Amino acid sequence: MKIAGIQFACTRDKDRNVNTAIKLLNAALNKKADIICFQELFNQYWFPKDRDETAFALAESASDDTVRLFKSLVKGTDTVIILPIFEKAGDHYFNSTVVIEGDRTLGTYRKLNVTDIPLWEEKFYFAQGDTGLPVFETRHGKFGIQMSWDNFFQEGTRILALKGADMIFAPTSCAFKSQHIWQSVISSNAITNGVYVMRVNRAGSEEAQDFYGMSFCVNPEGELIGGPTGRSDTVLLADVDLDRLKLIRREWPILKEIKPGLYGEILGGNL
Repeated sequence: MKIAGIQFACTRDKDRNVNTAIKLLNAALNKKADIICFQELFNQYWFPKDRDETAFALAESASDDTVRLFKSLVKGTDTVIILPIFEKAGDHYFNSTVVIEGDRTLGTYRKLNVTDIPLWEEKFYFAQGDTGLPVFETRHGKFGIQMSWDNFFQEGTRILALKGADMIFAPTSCAFKSQHIWQSVISSNAITNGVYVMRVNRAGSEEAQDFYGMSFCVNPEGELIGGPTGRSDTVLLADVDLDRLKLIRREWPILKEIKPGLYGEILGGNL
């Protein structure tokens, strides 16, 4: 099975961003990608760089024009698309990802760990996700999503693996000099939980950040099987072998040896 990650530079022109996304989607489809993941907030400029009340107008529901458009683009296929959006749900706003298979929506994942640091003022915009950690079962396998900062909380990766995920997709928006940290953390999560992980990072220079791209995919042994890409608009491709995954899990039966009772202190609130 072939999976793809799409990274590109965004502007303040949403239509232009969507057109770029469609162009790269078509490139991934031409390469016969089965699952295609876009970067975090794929169709927007990075508005969380500061606090701006007017930016709430950018939010959309999981059934609005963007999702309908991308459903129409893969209608009649068995392609799966992972589409990160700024979601408005009732009176709440989330940093979300909508999962599409063909022309139907499989579900939504909302970012759990919301960042609150300079230039990533996300808590001003996004509520903590309320979807938990869903595993999406598709024609091409089971996967979970950990959006950006979520990847630094390894408990989430462990839960997804125990719930049956074979792959994890990690849409991110990272800038400056953090590639080594992200690659180390994600490779560790892949090894200790027996999963493939594809990280899809934003690219391009915006008003306050230089998003460096460098998307990559690692196998359950922490080895690079795709990327890192460069800093320009790119489709990252990687081949995933689920039979190989079964073999690796037999050789490294980490999940079978988990003893949660040994680590009860983490839930006690006294640490």
